[in-house]
Amino acid sequence: MTTPRRLLLVNGPNLNLLGVREPAVYGHDTLADVERTVRDAAAARGFEMTAVQSNHEGVLIDAIHEARTTCAGIVINPGGLTHTSVILRDALSGVALPVAEVHISNIAEREEFRHHSYVADVAVVHVVGEGVAGYARATALLIDVISGRADG
Repeated sequence: MTTPRRLLLVNGPNLNLLGVREPAVYGHDTLADVERTVRDAAAARGFEMTAVQSNHEGVLIDAIHEARTTCAGIVINPGGLTHTSVILRDALSGVALPVAEVHISNIAEREEFRHHSYVADVAVVHVVGEGVAGYARATALLIDVISGRADG
């Protein structure tokens, strides 16, 4: 079976407010800018991208489950679910696809409750604190992993 040349981009709760919510932390780029950044980074490497953003955990989990047969990997910014959701972590683990975890801000330098990521141990790529540009780097690194050129 041929590996699909498609990535799933997952953005969790409140990321639909990018560009408006706490610009001092998250910048002025919008969710549309994030999606364009990943789409362009993927296309430059011969991949397509499908995007989902939801404020509802179950919607994200359903998209992750569907990706099992349609995608080669997942780029995810789980938002606040990073620090709270075992079931999101289990969904990522369960589909057995390579995962790139990305955060616009550096979660290790923020409030203590943001320091733990339930996704970290299932992700093969971690990019934090690079703003929206971090999504492009995470995408490129994930494609390297998928292509067997790097170990994340």
